[in-house]
Parts: sequence; C-alpha cells; structure tokens
Amino acid sequence: MPKMKTNSSAKKRFSITGTGKIARKNAYKSHILTKMSTKRKRNLTHTSLVSDADLGNVKRMLCIGK
Repeated sequence: MPKMKTNSSAKKRFSITGTGKIARKNAYKSHILTKMSTKRKRNLTHTSLVSDADLGNVKRMLCIGK
C-alpha cells in the first residue's frame, strides 16, 4: 500500500504545538479591515487551537496518527 500524502493546503494552514495540539490562524484578517476596530484586528492576530469537532478531519489531512 502506498504512503499517505499530506494535504498541501492543510500543511500551509495548520501547525503542531509542542504538546501535540493543532494551531490555526483566525479568520477575517485578510482584507476589508478599515471597518474593523484596531482592538479586534489585534486580537485576530494570535493563533487559536482547532476545535474538537474538526480535529479528526485536520489530523487526517495532515496524516497524523490518532
């Protein structure tokens, strides 16, 4: 059986933390930022963790074991 291929879009969007959790960037930070307050834009800069509901799909895309 051939090796599993990592999803190329997923490997650019997600990163694995030191404790094994999967980090992601926040949405709504790419364009049309003039209507957004500075505080809101600043808070969207930080990374978040992938939710438990999406964790299985993301791990499958990254070819990470259970």
